[in-house]
Amino acid sequence: MFSRLRADIRCILERDPAARSAWEVITVYPGFHAVVLHRWAHACWTHGFKWPARFIAHVARGLTGIEIHPAAKIGERVFFDHAMGVVVGETAEIGDGCTIYQGVTLGGTSLYKGTKRHPTLGKNVVVSAGAKVLGGFLVGDGAKIGSNAVVIKPVPAGATAVGIPARIIPSKAGESADVAAPQKFSAYGITQDDDPLSQAMRGLIDNAAGQEHQIALLWQAIEKLSSQPGTKDCVPCDAARDESFEAEKLTQLIGK
Repeated sequence: MFSRLRADIRCILERDPAARSAWEVITVYPGFHAVVLHRWAHACWTHGFKWPARFIAHVARGLTGIEIHPAAKIGERVFFDHAMGVVVGETAEIGDGCTIYQGVTLGGTSLYKGTKRHPTLGKNVVVSAGAKVLGGFLVGDGAKIGSNAVVIKPVPAGATAVGIPARIIPSKAGESADVAAPQKFSAYGITQDDDPLSQAMRGLIDNAAGQEHQIALLWQAIEKLSSQPGTKDCVPCDAARDESFEAEKLTQLIGK
């Protein structure tokens, strides 16, 4: 038990630069208190003491602002950072090394009892502030959920989910698609790559700009040929000899 507590304290000191000492974590970190109280509640629940389990969870909610159903399964080194307003449902599972930020909901979309209604988070998953993960599916190891994302389908290992509804940024070469170096924690799941929808829009803008450039070159070539002696002018007066497509301006509108 004490080794598990030490691991919990150490993971907070590693991931939160504001944490200055183990004593500070033990005394004033509600995320640490929520995990410890949940273990007591979960032990009561698994031994058949349902009401005491719910009462401990209720007290923990009032003390920490983090609501975890006593039946939920939480692994080791799980850190609820800030975490006010977090809700973890009955059949949710949180793997080792996960980080959950404030306002997160691990919720269900089914009302049938006895079914897997809430998500399962693999190891080292980061769920950023305000995200909602809804349904009984798997979020793979090392995945990242962006702030305020609404995830309603499985997320592959190492990928990042952003947007409403969430879209997937695939992992690169087996590594998580974020700015952090391998084996380094990435706070709030910040990604270097943008929303895949924005990437698609940039691709369309670049393609349209390239086509306009080619058309302008063709009209310039036709105009040059038609200006030669003995050649009748066949260039319309409204031919697009110059490029007017503002690709850079549109790219700035959707964000770089």
